[in-house]
Amino acid sequence: MDSLDNFQAVPALPVCGSLRDIIGEACKKYADLTAFSCEGAHLSFKKLDRLSDQFAAWLLRESTLEPGDRVAIQLPNLLQYPVVALGVIKAGMVIVNINPLYTAGETEHQLRDSGARALVVLEDVLPVISRILPGTAIDKVVVTGAADLHHWSARWAYNLKRFLKRRKHKTIRFAAKVELRDVVESWKRHLRVHNLAELNPAAFQTHESPVLGVVQYTGGTTGVAKGAMLSHDNLIANMLQIDHVIDGHNPDPGEVFAAPLPFYHIYAFTLNFLYSLYRGYHGILIPDPRNTDKVVRAISRVKLGGFIGVSTLFQMLCKHPKFQQLDFSRLTLCTAGGMALSVSTARRWEKLTGCRILEGYGLTETSPLVASSTIDDYHEEKIGKPTLWTELKVLNDKGDPVPHGEEGEVLVRGPQVMMGYWNRPEETREVLGEDGWLHTGDIGMLDEEGNLTIVDRIKDLILVSGFNVYPAEIEDHILKHPDIREAAVIGIPREGDSEGEQVKLFVISDNPELSVDEVIAFCRQGLAGYKVPSKVEFRATLPRANVGKILRRQLRDDQAV
Repeated sequence: MDSLDNFQAVPALPVCGSLRDIIGEACKKYADLTAFSCEGAHLSFKKLDRLSDQFAAWLLRESTLEPGDRVAIQLPNLLQYPVVALGVIKAGMVIVNINPLYTAGETEHQLRDSGARALVVLEDVLPVISRILPGTAIDKVVVTGAADLHHWSARWAYNLKRFLKRRKHKTIRFAAKVELRDVVESWKRHLRVHNLAELNPAAFQTHESPVLGVVQYTGGTTGVAKGAMLSHDNLIANMLQIDHVIDGHNPDPGEVFAAPLPFYHIYAFTLNFLYSLYRGYHGILIPDPRNTDKVVRAISRVKLGGFIGVSTLFQMLCKHPKFQQLDFSRLTLCTAGGMALSVSTARRWEKLTGCRILEGYGLTETSPLVASSTIDDYHEEKIGKPTLWTELKVLNDKGDPVPHGEEGEVLVRGPQVMMGYWNRPEETREVLGEDGWLHTGDIGMLDEEGNLTIVDRIKDLILVSGFNVYPAEIEDHILKHPDIREAAVIGIPREGDSEGEQVKLFVISDNPELSVDEVIAFCRQGLAGYKVPSKVEFRATLPRANVGKILRRQLRDDQAV
């Protein structure tokens, strides 16, 4: 089989202008609706449009930056994020998303690698920034507090609470501000004194050639993080592809969508930020999705129309007593990405809420969506068909196409595929080749109807006595055990056999009496003998990426140490 080609059966990709045009038009169309809310504060489309204009004006008038320069954003899901990101887009500059929980080394790498010249950062992170800034190209830092876009009374209460609880850290932050006084700008000040009067609306054009919109770093789960260059065309195409997946079942403008996943991750950036604005939805921003009590509290005040999450979050919410009592009568759209969706979790969620989860497959390098089920064409144990304008093919280790139903590496080609890796031409050629087919590094298969199934990551594959063992299959099985909350599987060297591997299972259990023998016995009930773990380790926590995905690589590194 050569490839699955959707191009002949669908209309051509339209020319839609830039992100600035599309989102700017949406802000005017839905002006009176709420764009985002966060912990009691609301931001209308009209106000978002105005504040982002002001930020764009500051970038072009006072920061000495020019269109095309990179602006780093290191914020959790606060109201400031959409203001800053849209402002960067309006100024014709490039967004560099950075996780505010990163260490100094991780942050410095992305700032240095991207060549970012400006940084918008939460005040809590300023001590880290003060240590690494001299080694970067940053010459302007905008510092914001979590409550800066809330009512003055909420800001006062928030600041008082922080002062009383964290005096020591407050002193450290003040010292950092003094040390950086030549480059630090107050968020509240720059919004107060700038407007759009001198902003040139023709600062850049997007369709004479691809224009860079975002340098989005891969999570670093397989090595040093690389910056995927996503153009305006890439992101617009993916928004339209998402629209096609939901076609006919799109919630009305004003419907409320939970936004627990961080915007600095490409999955939430495209769906909860760009697409939500494009469709006029109301996004409830949740700064800390790891705290399920706060997640439930945030969404309990409204009737949700949509929920965008990852498998582990869906799983934890299904077990939360207060979440089980919520009203799901308006919930019509739920999507999962970022990691494989557990079948048992998907069934539990649908039984509880009455709404199926549409699992999507994608990568940072593809903006991110590549394939998905739809409401009208739903597949429980398969991803589904490739999105509009997307081609897929599956190759064996020799580079030859495999027949339907056989496993191999998944390759993708389409308008959402990145321009390349930032300042890494060799890695770009390696992953994209000469023909534009992106090598995903994922093992999958296509059936005769064109539905994609992802088996696992190539680098996570375990070789046991000559047999391929996929961690995701074992994890999905063990999560059916009533006493096991989370699980992760890796391969470790077989004792006395440097050429072979054995399976090691890590579990978090709600039952302190659960034994290793009971876990292994449960695995034997549904897995072939060579897939049954040889080692089982109980843990209180498992290492996670910023969207909640369990980091198998870190577990392997821990075992090596």
